[in-house]
Amino acid sequence: MNAAGTLRAEAAKRILIKDGAYGTLIQQHRLKSEDYCGGLDLVKDQRGNNDLLNLTKPEIVRSICESFADAGAEILATNTFNANAISQSDYGAESFVRDINLAAARITREIADRDGRKRWVAGALGPTNKTLSLSPNVNDPAFREVDFDAVKAVYRDQVDALVEGGVDFILIETIFDTLNAKAAIMAALEAAQALGRALPLMISMTLTDLSGRNLSGHTVEAFWASVRHARPITIGLNCSFGAAQLRPHLSALAATADTLVMAYPNAGLPNELGEYDEAAGETAAQVREWAESGLVNIVGGCCGTTPSHIAAIAGAVRDCTPRTVPAVRSGTLLAGLEPMVIAA
Repeated sequence: MNAAGTLRAEAAKRILIKDGAYGTLIQQHRLKSEDYCGGLDLVKDQRGNNDLLNLTKPEIVRSICESFADAGAEILATNTFNANAISQSDYGAESFVRDINLAAARITREIADRDGRKRWVAGALGPTNKTLSLSPNVNDPAFREVDFDAVKAVYRDQVDALVEGGVDFILIETIFDTLNAKAAIMAALEAAQALGRALPLMISMTLTDLSGRNLSGHTVEAFWASVRHARPITIGLNCSFGAAQLRPHLSALAATADTLVMAYPNAGLPNELGEYDEAAGETAAQVREWAESGLVNIVGGCCGTTPSHIAAIAGAVRDCTPRTVPAVRSGTLLAGLEPMVIAA
């Protein structure tokens, strides 16, 4: 059975556990620019370039990945959220994109396979710091800094390296612009065609306000209608807010999506310093309520979550029944900013 098949089979038995946030743990190391740079020929300040650490401080990345696996995470995402040419251009590190992704995938694959326990590796694609749907210039609404084909090509480079490194799935996450996500989806579909085999997708939206829309204006139901053609093995929500604030929107998605739902919230809302104070037990209790309500198949953590949070979440949902995936609905499902169903 392939990776998608084994994931679905295990998800039918129990709620699966995804890992938490790399950035939260990397920040604890208080690295300097030279630590990030590691002797590479880079001129710009590299502080905050967490993805580069796959090359320059792989022991840190490996340790973080191990800590999440030890905490009970079965789905391990690569440390590649900004490992694309658009995001790396801020650091002048575009030429290292392939090597960063390849190294990250190999590190994560090594940890996933270390002890014979079944784990899966998800190659993480972040949203980039550009948007295809909106103009950054208020005086020129038609202006775009990037176009669809360019974004697709950037994602394709990342996908190809992650696949070479041994990932099981491509995780398109923290989606604030649905059109950016479509470029990533197209890149993954084209990569799969070139490989001659399926390349399963995990897709995760982020909300920008409590009304339940992303930056490009889609509700969670409309977002699902926009991406369901890709037949992802999981659809879900991540980042955005804490579990309590995500709950009503997760409920709406769980009611309509005919695939597995994966959700991984922040550790509450950030304080005035941008830090996360929510304790592991509190996050876990809220995630357990999701599980008891039949909303999720896979859970984990995003910003502010640590191995302690993941261990607490794993313990909290251990005896919970996974969400039942609803049958595919008949009729035509379309989306603008809201979904529209045309009866068959």
